[in-house]
Amino acid sequence: MFIELSIIIFLSTLTGHTCSTLPELLKDLPPSLQDEVYLKVPKIITKYHYPVETHEVTTDDGYLLVLHRIVPIKKPHKGAVLVMHGILASSADWIITGPRNGLGYILADEGYDVWLGNARGNRYSRNHINLSPDSKKFWNFSWHEIGSYDIPAMIDHIIETTGQSKIFHIGHSQGTTTFYVMCSLRPEYNNKIRAHFSLAPVAFVNHMFSPIFQTLAKGNIIIEDMVDLIDLNEVMPKGGFVSLLGQTVCGINTMTKILCGNTLFAICGFNPKQLNTTILPLILAHIPAGSSTKQLLHYAQEINSGKFHQYDYGFFSNLKRYSSWKSPNYDLSKITAPLYFFYSTNDWISSSRDVNDFAKKLTSLRGKFLVSDYGFDHMDYLFGIQAPQLVYHKILSLMTRH
Repeated sequence: MFIELSIIIFLSTLTGHTCSTLPELLKDLPPSLQDEVYLKVPKIITKYHYPVETHEVTTDDGYLLVLHRIVPIKKPHKGAVLVMHGILASSADWIITGPRNGLGYILADEGYDVWLGNARGNRYSRNHINLSPDSKKFWNFSWHEIGSYDIPAMIDHIIETTGQSKIFHIGHSQGTTTFYVMCSLRPEYNNKIRAHFSLAPVAFVNHMFSPIFQTLAKGNIIIEDMVDLIDLNEVMPKGGFVSLLGQTVCGINTMTKILCGNTLFAICGFNPKQLNTTILPLILAHIPAGSSTKQLLHYAQEINSGKFHQYDYGFFSNLKRYSSWKSPNYDLSKITAPLYFFYSTNDWISSSRDVNDFAKKLTSLRGKFLVSDYGFDHMDYLFGIQAPQLVYHKILSLMTRH
């Protein structure tokens, strides 16, 4: 009954609404930060006196993507690094915790040329040379297309702009998935990467704990059919099915209801120990940033299959698309770029069991690091109070090897 009710909620409320609690929370945000609730990423970066550029990249299939570049202050710089967000997220993830804690600023302070990517469909990359975001065709993509088209286009643009032959890549959650997709389907891009750093690696997900994703997986076929029937193609940035279901799953007190009312926190969970509640209104103002429904459904398929594979369109459509009734697995033997994994034991999305199983299948894994705080969760890689000490500083140390 719970699954059927969840599907009804999904169909009726996915388009969502703005979180009504945000204006109430703003009064607790320090006055010096209140303007950042309404500012976009370039303006926030400029506020802290970092030089910033906005670049637009066109993919081979016509999507217009935005990259935010923090130009290195220190000269000569140590190399370019592309930093990719996870599902329902954006380039804001890496800077809204401020210059002392945001990975984008920390990398820039160390002399790196920082490029913050925005995948198709989020608030910064909602354009196409022909398609409108109001059309069904615009949203006909999952993270497969982001890995096949978006990441290669960004890498090529960075290399062309900087004149470097190789760059670093850092990804969180879906930002790791898309990197593995790229390297397996377009293996020539392995040679354009100095090293890749996976924060909460996501490939195999059959041990994913997230109650939201588990619900989607159990009702996957029904939800896919209904989404297609009524053209419910976009997970809106605010509210909707996921946030309402999240409040039911983890609404214990006022704070948890606020967090679970946010789509991304409802999916990923949260850790009160690491969460800086002072800047919570700022975080809630910038996430979630939107995605296609198909991105969520693709992960739900993999929970059921236990495999890392391309999107399953069903028997007959698979035959037409793949010349096989099954969707093909990604060829992990094609991934040859140097890899480093950071994972934790309290992650609703990136299960330590799945990470360890995935690691055994890779030949270019150089290091696998379990975060020492056993309460560290999926969102702490972005907003955790101790993220710099527990994760970012180790990344900086490893980057010097390449």
